[in-house]
Amino acid sequence: MKSPLVPPNAALAYRPFDLETIGAGLVFGESLGELAKALGAGGTAGAAVVQAPPGTGKTTLVPPLLANMTLANIAAGAVKGNERARVVVTQPRRVAARSAARRLAALDGSRLGDRVGYTVRGESQAGPGTVIEFVTPGILLRRLLADPGLETASAVILDEVHERGLETDLLLGMLIEVRELRDDLTLVAMSATLDAPRFAALIGRAGVGDDANGMHDGGGPAPVVDCPSALHPLKVEWAPAASPRLDGRGVTRAFLDHVADTAAASYTDMLAADPDIDALVFVPGAWEVSYVASRLRARMTAGISAARVPDAEVLELHGQASPKEQDRAVSGREPGGTPRIVVSTALAESSLTVPGVRLVIDSGLSRELRRDANRGMSGLVTVSCSRASAEQRAGRAARQGPGRVVRCYEQKAYGSAPAHPTPEISAADLTGAALILACWGSPGGRGLALPDAPPQGAMADAIEVLRELGAIYPDGLATDVGKTLARIPADPRLARALLDGAAAVGHHTAAEAVALVAGDQRAPGADVTRLLATLRTGKDPAARRWAEDVRRMEAIARQESSGIGSSMTAPPSLSSPASPAEALGFVVALAFPDRVARRVPGTGPERYLLTSGTRAGLPGGSPLAGHEWLAVAEVSRAEGRDAAGTGAVIRSAAPLAADSAESAASHLLSDTVEAEFKQGRVTARQVRRLGAIVLSSTPVRPSIDDGRVAVARALAKEGLRTIGWSTGADALRRRLALMHRELGDPWPDVSEPALLARLDKWLVPELEALAGGAATSGINLAEPLRRLLPWPEAARLDELVPEWLEVPSGSRVRIDYPDAEDDGGRPVVAVKLQECFGWAETPRLVGGRVPVLFHLLSPARRPLAVTDDLASFWSGPYAQVRAEMRGRYPKHPWPEDPWTALATAKTKRKM
Repeated sequence: MKSPLVPPNAALAYRPFDLETIGAGLVFGESLGELAKALGAGGTAGAAVVQAPPGTGKTTLVPPLLANMTLANIAAGAVKGNERARVVVTQPRRVAARSAARRLAALDGSRLGDRVGYTVRGESQAGPGTVIEFVTPGILLRRLLADPGLETASAVILDEVHERGLETDLLLGMLIEVRELRDDLTLVAMSATLDAPRFAALIGRAGVGDDANGMHDGGGPAPVVDCPSALHPLKVEWAPAASPRLDGRGVTRAFLDHVADTAAASYTDMLAADPDIDALVFVPGAWEVSYVASRLRARMTAGISAARVPDAEVLELHGQASPKEQDRAVSGREPGGTPRIVVSTALAESSLTVPGVRLVIDSGLSRELRRDANRGMSGLVTVSCSRASAEQRAGRAARQGPGRVVRCYEQKAYGSAPAHPTPEISAADLTGAALILACWGSPGGRGLALPDAPPQGAMADAIEVLRELGAIYPDGLATDVGKTLARIPADPRLARALLDGAAAVGHHTAAEAVALVAGDQRAPGADVTRLLATLRTGKDPAARRWAEDVRRMEAIARQESSGIGSSMTAPPSLSSPASPAEALGFVVALAFPDRVARRVPGTGPERYLLTSGTRAGLPGGSPLAGHEWLAVAEVSRAEGRDAAGTGAVIRSAAPLAADSAESAASHLLSDTVEAEFKQGRVTARQVRRLGAIVLSSTPVRPSIDDGRVAVARALAKEGLRTIGWSTGADALRRRLALMHRELGDPWPDVSEPALLARLDKWLVPELEALAGGAATSGINLAEPLRRLLPWPEAARLDELVPEWLEVPSGSRVRIDYPDAEDDGGRPVVAVKLQECFGWAETPRLVGGRVPVLFHLLSPARRPLAVTDDLASFWSGPYAQVRAEMRGRYPKHPWPEDPWTALATAKTKRKM
């Protein structure tokens, strides 16, 4: 294999990379020539998308190829000097960046940190002579903000873009803009799945089209360079557990036992055939990694079953492990070394290759971000992994020879899983992303070519947080404060807490708190004070990294606080906590004032109310139980016992004093008179709140203005039933409703919406009385309703819609008019049948427009007939009614001829 673009006889600052040696045995070596051509060999910089499965060697081979192309351009004079000689490669995880740099440096025969290096949070092995530098996306984002032209780089490679990490998505959009200004910047996106065309379309936006040689220079989709799969034959087995994988509390222990036992039995079988085989077990999170690894070790030492694992080393690989432990897990075993089982999270799914693996045990679960828009919460939840993830996990077993994957779940669960993981931009808290976009000059992502647009609701919430921090102007661009916060490698809220907290509790204490909350460590029982105590001892595996983060944060706090001048000062109400023990909670509360929480009184599981209005439970047995106030660093959606019926659980918090809570969240304090209309009268209380938390509530006399607000609120919520309709008022309203229905204007519309819309025309005196403290029992709506009567037409009201109807017996019967909201109802007269003898013509109301509907009743006032045509009733149906009723009611008249009979309300004997 010849190395493309090794410049002949050029006096270079750096020697070219030997691609033949580096690429020995790597499948992607066959695609290097195609990629070099796609990027415009020897010409101006281009762009491309590499689509290659994990383990093919793209991460190892593409960076030195681009470095050689850069060196060739320097030799040819296309690039002046070596100031733009560096190739920057992003890796989504720190362990992947370190591992990739270490491997490439070893293959190149150079010392790590010289020609090949890496930079991750708190750690750098790179120098002025570094040609290829592996970095995490966050590192490159902050470099771009400091140097928007990325003047030190000749090429950027975005690896693992298929994972759809938020920072990688942002980098893609920002680098596309950089290429529009820098035609010498090469951009390559690399994906392990079959979604390369969408990235090719985005990257191809930059530039103006093909050059004279037909090389791609923008204007259309960037070329996609494929690589054949390096897979050997792969055997897929299904081994579902008898118990469910998940319950209300997360992954079940019974399922994890099944995963560990399946791994032990399968590995024992494969080792018998080939002792050089290693195994890789996928579970969703660090806790599950530790649990499964512990069970596997126990099986080796205690021989729990016949399927005992002989002399195998069990290693753990996850984000909370120390760099030394991570590097050991991915380095592969030495020749003749002990067989290894690596229990890993998704770290080993695509961005890392673990050498020697020929067996994969897959739980089929992953941790993904989800956002609860109603509660404004984002957090990691355990879900079934996507089909793409499952395929990548399985492929790890067949990179170096025939392999086997055992999936510990049903095949139908695989079939129903989503095709790809959820893009992080769709589910994450976007506060940090919004700040980066504001600093970049694209508020909210406006005008930026992103794979997916950020959700409007989540972005609006993030922008509101930035406004509260003073980080953005009204137009969305970053203020000086915002630019300061963006330089701090932490969530903007934690960055602000670092600087504000330093003034109250000291630089070191504030740095400890921010490094703790920003880190990956999980607080036992959600108590971060215990986690802090453990890390301070230095015995925890994560203590060294945390200590380094503390030193870095403290240095940043001192530097920024000395240089920010008057543009960023602590809130006026800020005061120090009462004791050093409360300092941690105080800094957490400064960062997340919307998560300051107070215990909800009552029996049963602990429940807390956050200032945001969210309720959440505590993990069972948490040391935090019983504390009145908590500063919550993390809260997430959850079900089960820990959530205590709230739908959320506190994952990380520290105790907080009441005065510290009020000081840290002082902008959420309010002291108001809250009047309400309750039980027919306005009452009021003086209420002091911290967000949604009521601090005190005292009865007071409402002012007339408070009363007006309370009455208006009650009417808007409950309508006029708040006051109530008396019998007379309701009758008048019904009559007016019929008049408006039949005649229209000027008769008033008395429907509920119409009356509420015209309160100022008819109900002002009564509303004022209620606002002043009068009770509804003293108000009759009949008189106010008469204020709406039109004059002189109102003089005919009793004629057109009378209250009573005189029947032939001489009785006056009340007319029951239809409900005011009934558009088709009829006026009804319910009267005993005998009182209507001889009545031939049915009365009509509203000037003859509406016939009365008669409900003719028995002597016991039970319905006998319903009619609006009395003449037809006497001539027909009456005979049948008479035949049925005269035996039942013999004391009452049932004449054969109703036309000539005397109408009466009396019995025959009293007539």
